[in-house]
Amino acid sequence: MSDKNDVPVPPALEARGLSATLGTTQVLHGIDLKLSSARWTSIVGPNGAGKSTLLKALAGLLAHRGEVRLFGEPQAKIPARIRAQRLSWLGQSGTGEGSADDLMVYDVAMLGRLPHQRWLAAPSAEDREAVERALRSTQAWEWRDRPLGQLSGGERQRVLLARALAVEAELLLMDEPLANLDPPHQADWMQTARTLVAEGKTVVSVLHELPMALAADELVVMNHGRVTHHGGCGDSVTHTALEQVFDHRIRVHRVADQWIALPL
Repeated sequence: MSDKNDVPVPPALEARGLSATLGTTQVLHGIDLKLSSARWTSIVGPNGAGKSTLLKALAGLLAHRGEVRLFGEPQAKIPARIRAQRLSWLGQSGTGEGSADDLMVYDVAMLGRLPHQRWLAAPSAEDREAVERALRSTQAWEWRDRPLGQLSGGERQRVLLARALAVEAELLLMDEPLANLDPPHQADWMQTARTLVAEGKTVVSVLHELPMALAADELVVMNHGRVTHHGGCGDSVTHTALEQVFDHRIRVHRVADQWIALPL
């Protein structure tokens, strides 16, 4: 008998022939992609490359052709409640959140616990503990009794991140999670991503901030609705692919033990 530790771990997410159309325009073109478990992968590329569309399709939030697998299982066959427990989503700031402006910060974060609660059941002690952990981790606990609509853009983003963290999912998909955050809180978010991976969770982020993206484990480079490269953030071939997709208007450098992309 083979040791159970020898059994290969399935990818956290796998796309097979993934295509998607917005209106009459095909945005994704037959993407094949495997994203490793317990890793932080960043998706980058120029404007209009299809990054956010890919992330929404992987999350099951966008109609698509082809197949998406979640931890080896066809996503379409996983019950919605189970999928919502295993996969947490943070969309672009300000998208579809206006109706939550009157909710208290604590209640917004508690929405992340809905997949774990019975219909109309009161939050459990476990739910309350998860929400407090999430709000404290994003330094938003002190606003718990304030309406979301009274917060600044950066404060609001930290609350929405707390909602995503409160799910305590195995996989977190985040679309531009650094929007409206100042540099110290961007650094805090990066540390949160690292902590999640250290706990065995998987983070996939769409980022415009290339220095932050290069701090991930893996980079998916996109252009014109296709993946042009997928590799380690420290690999020279990844750096070349990144420079090429931005028409060689950036250059990747090593500075103070970090990879950064500087404009030419």
